[in-house]
Amino acid sequence: MNSKRFAVVTLVAGACIALGGPAFAEKMTMKVDLTSAAQVPAVTSPGKGTADVGFDTATKMLTWKVTYSGLTGPATMAHFHLAEAGKNGPVAVPFKDAASGAEGSATLTDAQAADLLAGKYYINIHTAAHPGGEIRGQVTK
Repeated sequence: MNSKRFAVVTLVAGACIALGGPAFAEKMTMKVDLTSAAQVPAVTSPGKGTADVGFDTATKMLTWKVTYSGLTGPATMAHFHLAEAGKNGPVAVPFKDAASGAEGSATLTDAQAADLLAGKYYINIHTAAHPGGEIRGQVTK
């Protein structure tokens, strides 16, 4: 292939890749069930809830709305933790508001986004009676 033709082919291929990039972006929505049985170790509580979690792979924007009822007392903290199902891990993304119905958002780093997409994030709602967490749910695609 002559150099002029090679340059044109390279330019066209590069444009296709550049313009095709956003096609790989995805806006994901996940529904997470929060239960006391999912706690590690499991706790006894009538509490239960759900979280609507959204993630935009292009902007790395994580959004959430958490609703729950039946806890042993007011929520003292709530956050996303980093750990696989069945394990406990550190706080990854704190919630500004732990009340039922609270909504929030955060922009994740590349590493955090990879962990979220790999199913390594869980939501935990803490109370005074259960400082390690009263209800929990793993975030999965």
